[in-house]
Amino acid sequence: MTRWRQLRGVAQKTMPTRHQFKTRTGRQPVVASRGWRDRKRYVWLLGLIIPTLVPMSWLAVTVTGWGVFWWSGPTLMLLVIPALDYLVGPDAENPPDSALTWLEHDRFYRWAIYLYLPAQYLSLLLACWFWSGGGGVALSGLDKVGLMLTVGGIGGVAINAAHEMGHQRAESERWLSKVALAQTGYGHFFVEHNRGHHARVATPEDPASARMGENIYFFHYRSILGSLRSALALEHRRLARGGKSAWTLRNDALNAWLMTIALFAALVLGFGIEVLPWLLGQAAIGIFLLETINYLEHYGLRREQRSDGSYEHVRPSHSWNSNSIISNVFLFHLQRHSDHHANPRRRYQALCHAEEAPQLPAGYATMVVVALIPPLWRRVMDRRVLAHYDGDLRRTALSPRKARRLAKRYA
Repeated sequence: MTRWRQLRGVAQKTMPTRHQFKTRTGRQPVVASRGWRDRKRYVWLLGLIIPTLVPMSWLAVTVTGWGVFWWSGPTLMLLVIPALDYLVGPDAENPPDSALTWLEHDRFYRWAIYLYLPAQYLSLLLACWFWSGGGGVALSGLDKVGLMLTVGGIGGVAINAAHEMGHQRAESERWLSKVALAQTGYGHFFVEHNRGHHARVATPEDPASARMGENIYFFHYRSILGSLRSALALEHRRLARGGKSAWTLRNDALNAWLMTIALFAALVLGFGIEVLPWLLGQAAIGIFLLETINYLEHYGLRREQRSDGSYEHVRPSHSWNSNSIISNVFLFHLQRHSDHHANPRRRYQALCHAEEAPQLPAGYATMVVVALIPPLWRRVMDRRVLAHYDGDLRRTALSPRKARRLAKRYA
């Protein structure tokens, strides 16, 4: 206890060093700097609700007999979280600069991410058991579809957990990132996002930056294929510099895909071939959710091109942000996307609100629903893109297919 009080006193007076964080019990002091506490410290654990949706749904169905609980994933993501975002509201508070180092090194926040993976795979195993007729619960075709959508949502948010870990320097976290991606078969995201998207964001060369006027369903086609091609090209060039063939286990896209093949093969062997269509379906749902969020994050935003052909440095103004508390908790601060692009290795708990960043009118959960209805999305967002660029349509990222129509509309 004496040592704990000493550490706490140091934390209140000065910015702690990396070696001051651990006590003899391995716990972290909650006080980061003078008079400041992270009020959301334990709230981040709510993010573990999503990967545990399958066992919770099973329990609810067992208790009530209502198969509607197999649809808990889409219900939570498309109805409950948007409603809570509206009721709870935003929070633009930033930690003080003196707390950032402490936040970065507090292992409590890392475990909130790490624990997502075992819960994620427990849900996947249970789902395969139910799809194959186990668990003593007879699922109708509609129940199985609801379960597929729930598992797909878990896989989609797992890509976000993989995104957080894939940016870190520790090899163990980068490996865990690939494990999280295995459920959706989107392992090349590990390559393309870190080395492709972050370098080319808000430019015409980035397939994951949506253009103003671009239909979300066309964007999915362009982003999925473009990201795949980019990841393979990036790995080919990386390995070629070392005199190696792209067809090697050192290829990060290939070894990540092999994890998916091994996972699906094991599940089919364990539960039967009847689970394969559901596995492919949930993977497609997870990818669709990820790419829909990609669509939100940089819609219509463009970095200015210099006279030498290069682009200006990435600034907070090149990402759409939201401070909706509930969506931020469930997505581990993904909505503070501007600070993430400015500081890619900064951990989620230390990401800050940027005044310069354009703000979405609602949280990601609500905006995903809006994006699925293209006329409504354009009505809500196009005028905001224009306002961000002071009405100058030439500065926006215009869809080439819609440029003439948009120029006529906003002349």
